[in-house]
Amino acid sequence: MMGRERIRDMHDTGDDHTHHHESEPGDGAPAAERWKHDGVRVIPGDRLDPNTAQTPGMFRQAAINAARVGAQKIWAGTVAIQPDAKTGVHHHGALESVIYVVSGRARMRWGERLEYVAEAGPGDFIFVPPFVPHQEINASTQEPLHCVLVRSDNEAVVVNIPDVEPVERPETVHWVDPIHKHP
Repeated sequence: MMGRERIRDMHDTGDDHTHHHESEPGDGAPAAERWKHDGVRVIPGDRLDPNTAQTPGMFRQAAINAARVGAQKIWAGTVAIQPDAKTGVHHHGALESVIYVVSGRARMRWGERLEYVAEAGPGDFIFVPPFVPHQEINASTQEPLHCVLVRSDNEAVVVNIPDVEPVERPETVHWVDPIHKHP
């Protein structure tokens, strides 16, 4: 049997942020009222915040972070890169990053001297592990590249790396997992 106590245990993550599904003494408001203002938030696409860490060659906007919605463990936003443009080399510290390509063609270069390269198109996801130096390139000379970004902390961490001398011909890398074979 899954009673209220069991549900509460399943939602308790062990940190300071726990979820409660009924009114508790001293909280000042019934659960329904609390969730009204401390529940789901919709952030309209035309109201994203450009006041976030930037890298030359791209335009980032925050949708979800600590300041805007009280996010505790994630940051999410968008990035746009103009046709035939590339970003400066950077990394995101200890954060993991996920990039979802909405439109356009992304070319990612990474490594100490950007010695590796892979491409992604609409509907593809890109995973960037912590501390990996990388550069986003719009592989199209005609259309902008639009992506959604998600990071594993509530603030954007961007460490721009000046003066990287990239290798002339990067090695193309096709990621292979235990399920999917080389294309």
